[in-house]
Amino acid sequence: MPPRPHTELRHAPTLIDQVAGLASGASSSVTATTEALDRIDADQPTLNAFKIVRRQRALEEAADADRRLARGERLPLLGVPIAVKDDVDITGEPTAFGCPGDFPAKTEDSEMVRRLRAAGAVIVGKTNSPELGQWPLTSGSAFGYTRNPWSREHTPGGSSGGTAAAVSAGLVSAGIGSDGAGSIRIPAAWTNLVGIKPQRGRISTWPDAEAFYGLTVNGPLARTVADAALLLDVAAGNHDGDLHTPAPVTVSDAVGDDPGKLNIALSLRNPFTATPVTLDPEVRRAVYSVADTLRSLGHRVVVDDPAYGLVFGLNFLPRSLAGVHDWLGRLPDPALADPRTRGNAQSGKLLRGAPLRAARAAEPRMRRRIGAIFDKYDVVLAPTTATPPIPVTAIDGIGGWETDKVMTAACPYAWPWNVLGWPSINVPAGFSSAGLPIGAQLMGGESTEPLLVSLASQLESVLRWDQSRPQQWW
Repeated sequence: MPPRPHTELRHAPTLIDQVAGLASGASSSVTATTEALDRIDADQPTLNAFKIVRRQRALEEAADADRRLARGERLPLLGVPIAVKDDVDITGEPTAFGCPGDFPAKTEDSEMVRRLRAAGAVIVGKTNSPELGQWPLTSGSAFGYTRNPWSREHTPGGSSGGTAAAVSAGLVSAGIGSDGAGSIRIPAAWTNLVGIKPQRGRISTWPDAEAFYGLTVNGPLARTVADAALLLDVAAGNHDGDLHTPAPVTVSDAVGDDPGKLNIALSLRNPFTATPVTLDPEVRRAVYSVADTLRSLGHRVVVDDPAYGLVFGLNFLPRSLAGVHDWLGRLPDPALADPRTRGNAQSGKLLRGAPLRAARAAEPRMRRRIGAIFDKYDVVLAPTTATPPIPVTAIDGIGGWETDKVMTAACPYAWPWNVLGWPSINVPAGFSSAGLPIGAQLMGGESTEPLLVSLASQLESVLRWDQSRPQQWW
């Protein structure tokens, strides 16, 4: 579908352009950071992308970055303003993860934030997330609605919807989210962004040795593949306490590389869910269009599906819900949480024992069964979501089961790769007839981020999704 007409925004440059401008002296970190903070402040009443804005501290850090640049120091992100999601720790700031309550300030950076700072990044703020990252919409009693830059009435997705809204609206050039069931890829799909869910352990989740029992990983959202790859490389790395430590890769090197002629499986089958799912015809057409583009680039694309199996979903729930139970215990006042959060936590408490142990024990068998598709294919292409963006009010005033039905109807495709721990990239796939963004996933086997980045970069060179930007309503 054709994009909405291009309009000039008060838009941040690409991350790579921003790095180059700072290194050359064409711009300063104080100027870039001030402009980002001013955009955030102006748009916060409408977009509502941020939970915390670090104006004073960010400007102090930017001034220090300018002094270091003037001395000739060069680092991958020195002086560049970026945003992170409100589920990672920053010294001096609370980590509420979308929940209401009075949270204490953290006394140490998370390992990922430490690495961003070591690369010179200026963190301008923490972005909104639904409570404990549970829903593919970004809203809640603690902050209201985060809205989609492409449509005021629609969600940017979740749970990394605040980061997606900030990047898509040009408040910052790139940001970090987290993905436990599609929470990077879903908002990337719904805001016309590249979103990378990396291999489990690629980016540390410390101070947690793993997040949500291995389901959740951190990853970048950006307008271009090159920007996302750079941010992934900068944030990647491990803490001594991490449970998952894959061998390092440098994904930026794959940007612009020829991936060769690949065998690609086009999979439209819904992984098993307990509620009915129908693929929206406009999403189907968009994914088929990406497949056609891949064929035009010389790749072989064949309709085929991973062998998910009927019990696959039973592996996800104990890990997800036990993680909610763990997080609820960290809240200053759990009684303030949404009743659906408390209900999920209670279910998680019941599933913590034998069901959780069985889920973890079954993962290697599932990897072997589902990974058999890579005996025939290099990459799996699938929808990222089953529908275009849904209304911001889609789960208001309903119970847990009704919420689950809304979630699975819109977003049934992303969660299996969280169970497996493998990488997947959302690439923009066009627009609905209403002008709402649609995404497609490129899914690989273990530690295949370079291959996926190379293929995504090749697609971007043809589809040029980075040139489509939302009409500025905010």
